[in-house]
Amino acid sequence: MKKWIRGGTVVTAADTYQADVLIEGERVAAIGHQLSVDGAEEIDATGCYVIPGGIDPHTHLDMPFGGTVTADDFFTGTRAAAFGGTTSIVDFCLTKKGESLKSAIATWHEKARGKAVIDYGFHLMIAEANDQVLEELESVISSEGITSLKVFMAYKNVFQADDETLFKTLVKAKELGALVQVHAENGDVLDYLTKKALAEGNTDPIYHAYTRPPEAEGEATGRAIALTALAGSQLYVVHVSCASAVQRIAEAREKGWNVYGETCPQYLALDVSIMDQPDFEGAKYVWSPPLREKWNQEVLWSALKNGILQTVGSDHCPFNFRGQKELGRGDFTKIPNGGPLIEDRLTILYSEGVRQGRISLNQFVDISSTKAAKLFGMFPRKGTIAVGSDADIVIFDPHVKRTLSVETHHMNVDYNPFEGMEVYGEVVSVLSRGSFVVRDKQFVGQAGSGQYIKRTTFEQP
Repeated sequence: MKKWIRGGTVVTAADTYQADVLIEGERVAAIGHQLSVDGAEEIDATGCYVIPGGIDPHTHLDMPFGGTVTADDFFTGTRAAAFGGTTSIVDFCLTKKGESLKSAIATWHEKARGKAVIDYGFHLMIAEANDQVLEELESVISSEGITSLKVFMAYKNVFQADDETLFKTLVKAKELGALVQVHAENGDVLDYLTKKALAEGNTDPIYHAYTRPPEAEGEATGRAIALTALAGSQLYVVHVSCASAVQRIAEAREKGWNVYGETCPQYLALDVSIMDQPDFEGAKYVWSPPLREKWNQEVLWSALKNGILQTVGSDHCPFNFRGQKELGRGDFTKIPNGGPLIEDRLTILYSEGVRQGRISLNQFVDISSTKAAKLFGMFPRKGTIAVGSDADIVIFDPHVKRTLSVETHHMNVDYNPFEGMEVYGEVVSVLSRGSFVVRDKQFVGQAGSGQYIKRTTFEQP
């Protein structure tokens, strides 16, 4: 059945204009005024923005970590994403040394199958770069459409890869047209500082931040960039949290190198002081990189406005405070790293960004959707509202003032890191490929309706 979205203001990365949108099947069929809408279902968007569905390029659903598993699976996580205006995610497929890449990918397909309510793709972790892995990459990229590869420079003895692995991955990615992502923290230095803190009896959650200083993030970012330049390849630095890392990315982009960066809502709206709370409350905010001193926030906002950073991902990696975060009582290194962030990503970006004059309305769309679609091989099918594109559309009311809280969110976790924060903006309805997932703030989607996205190879946006 046709759907006719009328009365709203269409906002893309490039334009803002009054128009109606006609949907036929899964695609946008027409945009304009006085459309031929015979037999179409009418959707009133008066007073609202009509924007492309958000693309979250950084999630961790149903992921084992720290002796437990993230609290959101592909059903609850994608449902919460939809309530927050996100219609596509790219989740991280973890691999193990000695395991084939296709085996790991099969595991992640099984996690998502029959559960996802929005579309999804995978990034692929590279734990080792031996001949078998490098040979397998070509077939993985062509058959699975997985065109982004993740290398960890942190989590020593767990995920951390050495510089040889990173460099070989960069070289192969250049050959195959893949985008290499790095978690940029110097894992060896962090390991030393962590052991030193524990030996001195410093076990509270705040020491998670103290043992992961911004200098370690800046150094690793610079090293990854230098290796990228040497390989003539392309790099995407995930969850940039501090000025030190921003500076390295800015310098690389000034030289014309293919280096891109992502930050996250938590680094834009929270700071390290919130971790220094009694009764283990600071554990709610343990993720990596850690929260930074407040002054870094304006550096990150400026970097988004000026194009030094291109995207905002959630790094959604949720663990319940009770029973999961509590595993680290008496030893901050045992607190599972991560937070529940998938649902509030667009609202934080709009309320703290657009409303505060830090970014424009078009930049909001670009940062939350379009740039990710371009960087990760989904554009123009996704990331915009255009004739022929997937009808991934969000009706967003910018006038609603509300309070973020665990009492009202849809994530399967027992706290909200933005608890009590007053924000402007609310998602009213969400369509994924022309079908409602959220309608008038009520969930109407179906588990398993989300489709796997095979993505194209990297092209400079």
